[in-house]
Formats: sequence, structure tokens, C-alpha cells
Amino acid sequence: PKIGTIAGSYVLSGKISKNDNIRVIRDGKLIYEGKVSSLKRFKEDIKEVNADFECGIGIEKFNDFKLKDIFEFYTFREIKKNN
Repeated sequence: PKIGTIAGSYVLSGKISKNDNIRVIRDGKLIYEGKVSSLKRFKEDIKEVNADFECGIGIEKFNDFKLKDIFEFYTFREIKKNN
């Protein structure tokens, strides 16, 4: 069974984790925002990829990848305020 389209990618800085949030930017415009559904290196499922490594990225409900798309990854963290 087909699991979706995987985009071959190169991590420029930081790290990517499976289930991170992602923005897809094309020609300077935000075209999609969602979650990473799969992360692979050499066909093996992995939990994270660090800068300067190649990987394959699957995105939930998105498969319209184009050459030179830019992916931005982010997470939300809850910060508790001390009183």
C-alpha cells in the first residue's frame, strides 16, 4: 500500500523531529501548514535528523512537492509561569 509522497530534503540548520509542525513555502509564499507524518534516512524510519544530513520527509495531507520548496519546522512548548 502507498503511504504517500516523500520529499528528498537536506537539513540546513537545527534538527527535525517526527511529528514536528511544518510550513511549506513556495516562491516566498506560505502554501501549506501541517505536521510531519514520516521521517526517513536510507528507507529507515527515524525519530529525528540533524543539520547537514539528507532525509525523506512525509507531510500529513500534502503531496504537492516542487523543486526548491522550503520547509520550516517548529514545535509548540508550554511554558509555566512562576508566581
